[in-house]
Order: sequence, then C-alpha cells, then structure tokens
Amino acid sequence: MQETKTREKFKSRFGFIMISAGCAIGLGNVWRFPYITGEYGGAAFLLLYLLFLCIFALPILVMEYAIGRAAQAGAGQAFNILEKPGSKWHIHKWVCLVGNYLLMMFYTTVTGWFIAYIFYSIKGTYTNTSIEEIPNIFSNLLANPLELSIFMLIVVAIGFVVCRGGLQNGVEKITKWMMVALFAIMVLLCIHSLTLSGAAEGLSFYLKPDFGKIIDGGINNVLQVCFAAMGQAFFTLSVGLGGMLIFGSYIDKSHSLPGEAIRVCGLDTAVAFMAGLIIFPACFTYGITPDSGPGLVFITLPTVFSQMPLGNLWGCLFFIFMAFAALSTIIAVFEAIIAWGMDHFGWDRSKSATINCILLALLSMPCILGFSVWSGFTVPGIGDIQAIEDFLVSNNLLPLGALVMLLFCTRKSGWGWDNFIKEADTGKGIKFPKWLRGYVTYFVPIFVFLVIVSGYIPIVTAWFS
Repeated sequence: MQETKTREKFKSRFGFIMISAGCAIGLGNVWRFPYITGEYGGAAFLLLYLLFLCIFALPILVMEYAIGRAAQAGAGQAFNILEKPGSKWHIHKWVCLVGNYLLMMFYTTVTGWFIAYIFYSIKGTYTNTSIEEIPNIFSNLLANPLELSIFMLIVVAIGFVVCRGGLQNGVEKITKWMMVALFAIMVLLCIHSLTLSGAAEGLSFYLKPDFGKIIDGGINNVLQVCFAAMGQAFFTLSVGLGGMLIFGSYIDKSHSLPGEAIRVCGLDTAVAFMAGLIIFPACFTYGITPDSGPGLVFITLPTVFSQMPLGNLWGCLFFIFMAFAALSTIIAVFEAIIAWGMDHFGWDRSKSATINCILLALLSMPCILGFSVWSGFTVPGIGDIQAIEDFLVSNNLLPLGALVMLLFCTRKSGWGWDNFIKEADTGKGIKFPKWLRGYVTYFVPIFVFLVIVSGYIPIVTAWFS
C-alpha cells in the first residue's frame, strides 16, 4: 500500500502521451521502416503494416498499460501484485529485466552512430569527401572501438542524467520537449523533400498501392511480405518487456486506456510515415534505389546530402531527428530498468540510476568490440554480436513477453479478462470492445507465434542451405 501512495505520477496527460510515444518511436520507425517499406514494394506494404498495427499490436499495448496502472508498479512488482496466490506469472519480471538490458546493450551503440553523424555533418566530413569514399566513413567508425565507446558513453550519460532527475523534472520534462522538437524537425525536412525534383515519383512509389508487386512473386513472396508487415507492426510499439507497463503505472484513472493507446499508436505511425516522406523523394531525386537496406541511412543518405545545396545543414537536421528518435527510446527503457530496481530492490532513484548507468556502459562493450576485435564471432543466419543481441530481443524476448502479457490478461489462471476490461475501461474515453474477447484470446496469440517463427526462417535457411 505504501508503494501505491507514494508512486510518482506524470504532471500532465500530454507528458504521458509524449513519453509513451517516445518509447515506441525509435529506430524501428525512422531507420527500419523506410528501408523495409522500400524492400517490400512501397504503398502496398504500408497498408498491410497499418492493418496489422490495428488488429494485432494495439490490443497488446492496451494490456501492458492496464497491468501497470492496476498494479501501480513496474515490471519488477506488477505481476507479484496482480497474480493469483501460488501462481508463477511473476517470473516474467526477470525476462523483462534481461530483455531491456539486452536491448540497451546494442541500442546505446547504434544511437551513438547518430550522435557521431551529427558531428560529421557539422564538420562537413561527408560533404568534403568523394562519393566513392563516403561508405568508408561508416566502416571506419565501426572499426574504431575508442570512437564508438565515446559516443556510446555520451548516450548512456544522457539517459542517466535525464532519468536521475526524476519522472516529472527529468523524464517527462526532457522527453516531451524533445518529441516536440522531433516533430518540428521532421516537418521541416518533409517540406524540403517535397520540393525536390523527384518528389512526385517518390510519393507515387510510397503512397500508390500496387499489390501486383506482391502477388506476382507468388505465395512465398505474399507470406514474406505479410510476415514483414506483421513484425514491423509488432516491434514498433515495443510491447512485451515492460517498457510501456511502467508508464501505465505513472498515469491516473481519469481516461480509459484504449483511447490513450490509439493516440500513442497514431503518433508512432505518424513519425514512421513522415520518415518515408523525407527519404523516398530524396531517393528518386538523386537516383538512389529505395530498397538499399540498412545502409540507406548511414551510406546512401550522406551521399545524397553531399550533392545537395546546404547539404551540411540538411544532414545535420536529419541526424538530429534520428538521434532524438533513438534517445527517446533510450530514456524510456532506461526509466523502465531504473524503476525495476526501485520496485524490486527498494532502491531510491539515484542509487538505481547510478548502478544501472555503470552496468549498461560495461554491458555495451561486447557490441562495440563485435565490429572490430571480436568481428570473427558470428552466428550463421544471424550475424555479428550486435545482430545476435537484436535477434534475441526482437525475435524472441519481445514476442514471448507480449504473449505472456496477452495470456495473463485473458486467462483465468492469470489476472483474467474481467479484471483487464475493468481496468482498461476505467475513465472517460474509448472503451475496449468486449466482443473482441474471442479474437484477442485465441487469434492474436497465433499472430505472435507467427512473428516468432518468421524470425527463425533465415536461420534455418542458412543452416541447411
């Protein structure tokens, strides 16, 4: 009871929505979404993604919020509080902790790349380099563990300083203004991209559906595109490991949770959509193939900026926007880890932040060394250390965690459907459709299972080819 009385709360509903959106908005929106949309045919893939976001990921997000708000605790204690006596659902809190650590072990390094490219933009590194040499800028960064470590430590320090400042004065204050700045920069970049000569062709590719591109590839291609859209819709909201659960515990009961989840989904989707509006017109203007893969951001776009008037300025703004998107997730996940220590071990915020700051800095080193000293350590079908860590989180712990929360909210042996609905619908606003009970209970778990299976297809193919 003491925890409930002294629980920190958001200062405003706007702060909750911005921070929750910040947790969901990350590299999956601004890095992965544009290139995977390009790989799978543009607008047709976009429509499939939106469909799966609504029918698959959104209900699980509502459930994670409900667990946190009902328990008034993060993943460290929420399942202990809500589960029936003698049950073992609380074991999942350890999965949440391990998953969040694993995520931060490579996310801090990747976020550091964007910080590095802000400095490169200011210095004119790629605008003063020949087009042929631009790919070497990224390769040289990966091969330099000292430089990577410096930028990683900057990212960890930002997360530490913001979260140590507290919920309202640190996390909420910084994140909500960072998100406002993120949207402002994106609008500016969108306006610029729409003035480029290839804007019409880029928008046609991005917004005019051509399902023939999917169907003509046969049933295997159709399934591949559907799995990709399903996976993107699921991963973009970061559900399953308690990142959203902790923010549910910080809000009051004045508004129902489905409406809040829809708003967060809307902002998350808006950022992903706007990222496409920024990137595809530039690709078609400068003759870049839209399916350039992960290198689209760090190799292809710097090449574009090097050819543009005021390329340093636009490049700097673009990488600030990327860094803000990534840092919003860093701060949100760091807060979830800090709250875990506070809820489970009873640490104060300062102690939990300090311990976890040191741990995360040390645990991020394998990812950094995996690009140079330990580059020979790879797994067939997965890749290097960074790819292994990403695979463990994205293809295993996240979907498995979402499945646990889904079952916890729908099974009598868990928290149960009635308790979930009561919590989700408390407050004014949109209510969770009760007639969806059968669909959520029996069909959504199948979608989660398919996401897990689809992640192993490349590995099985690599091992047996």
